[in-house]
Amino acid sequence: MTYVFGIDGGGTKTICVLMDENNVVLGRGEAGPSNYQTLGIEQAKESIQLAIERAVFSANIDPNINLKIEAICLGLAGVGRAKDIEIVQFVVQNLELANTLPVTRSLLPRNIVICSDCAIALVGGTGHPVGIAVIAGTGSIVFGQNRQGETKRVGGWGYILGDEGSGYDIAVGGLQAALKFYDGRGDVTALAEKFQGHLGLNNLEELVEVVYRRGWGVKEIAALAPIVDRAAAEGDRVADGIIDNAVAKLTFSTKIAISALFKPTEEFEIVTVGGVWGGDANFRGRFETAIGAIAPKAQLISPRYEPAFGAALLALNCYTNTRQV
Repeated sequence: MTYVFGIDGGGTKTICVLMDENNVVLGRGEAGPSNYQTLGIEQAKESIQLAIERAVFSANIDPNINLKIEAICLGLAGVGRAKDIEIVQFVVQNLELANTLPVTRSLLPRNIVICSDCAIALVGGTGHPVGIAVIAGTGSIVFGQNRQGETKRVGGWGYILGDEGSGYDIAVGGLQAALKFYDGRGDVTALAEKFQGHLGLNNLEELVEVVYRRGWGVKEIAALAPIVDRAAAEGDRVADGIIDNAVAKLTFSTKIAISALFKPTEEFEIVTVGGVWGGDANFRGRFETAIGAIAPKAQLISPRYEPAFGAALLALNCYTNTRQV
């Protein structure tokens, strides 16, 4: 029996799944963040090690049975340069797993797969590597791959340079609209009152202290996106326009990826990933309608599996292909 590890490593947490050759998940473990670019190599390695160990322990493997790990795939944010891949390979090859774990590693360099978090989100979301993943959470990015193995990425340039249609983008649009109304230079909107009440402010001028002096970052601001969503669902025209605009941005990015990868007659799936899709203002429904008008052969789906599962599938595929060479 062949066994692999699939790892989803991000800036918030690291998830590892232990999978066998029949695509059966035997164990799953979580640990802290593993973005080495912000945390350093040692802390990233510790998180990956801990996630692996917890995945193995959760599998309740008979200690008399020794599992041979043939391949591993790590899907990590911001890993695109050759130098990044080289560093992560070094981390994997130098993992110091507990001696008590009932596993041995037989990892040749060719069986260590390092890819972007977008790639494992696509494979996990659809269950296979063909299709498009539209990721809209705190940030946003569109990533796709066709049947010829060609890939296309659109967006994902971060909150300063991009992330159109993301939670951060929606929240900033809402805050700006509220302040314009407060100034008297914008349309009437309930967003001013809603932000003020949610944040416990005496007036909107205190937003300056909250956002700037408290050092709010991207995640804190993006967490305000549901307020815009709820206002839109309640009929606020300004909030509704912000949601429509975000949908239009993601639709345009997705259209570019579709044009680059698929013919008009091809059928393929688009998986929507991230917290933005679960709001009350029919964000996903609006997107589905817009996509249907430009790509009628596309089928919009929710994720079938988590990204770590997609990483494990990629690890299995890698081992199968290299074994046949």
